[in-house]
Amino acid sequence: MAHTDQSDTTRRDFLYIATGSFAAATAFSIWPLIDQMNPDASVLALSSTEVDLTPVEVGQSMTVKWRGSPIFIRRRTAEEIKEALAVPLEDLPDPEADSERAEKPEWLIMVGVCTHLGCIPKGQKLGDERGDYNGWFCPCHGSHYDTAGRIRKGPAPLNLVVPPIEYLEETKIRIG
Repeated sequence: MAHTDQSDTTRRDFLYIATGSFAAATAFSIWPLIDQMNPDASVLALSSTEVDLTPVEVGQSMTVKWRGSPIFIRRRTAEEIKEALAVPLEDLPDPEADSERAEKPEWLIMVGVCTHLGCIPKGQKLGDERGDYNGWFCPCHGSHYDTAGRIRKGPAPLNLVVPPIEYLEETKIRIG
């Protein structure tokens, strides 16, 4: 009887070792296939961009590209900041305080793509229609955004997205 228990243990040990070895060999052979799905160096280099904000005067906007999308940068006036702060959060379809959207109240930086169907809202250029809330207006389906880029009216379900931003200097940022 003792002899049978030992041979069962040996078979069981063999099965564990064989299964573990097979799993390790499979993982080792599949790793190159999984690794090739990672972005290459040229794509990673585009994952962030640095922007000099010096040329933007108070009340002006600029647009830069990041990951193929327009980034709206607005140096807001005191009046625009005041308008954004005065909005009760319960009035917003996607409640988000202005302080959550703009690390420095003077600078509002957002991805300039409407959250409804991906159109580019107007409001960056002088003379553009800025909608009912003096921010941005999406001409495709009529979404209105306020001076903090929050959806106020129309079919867009969410606010304009704020990308990851890091202030490198007073007037220099890194997006991404």
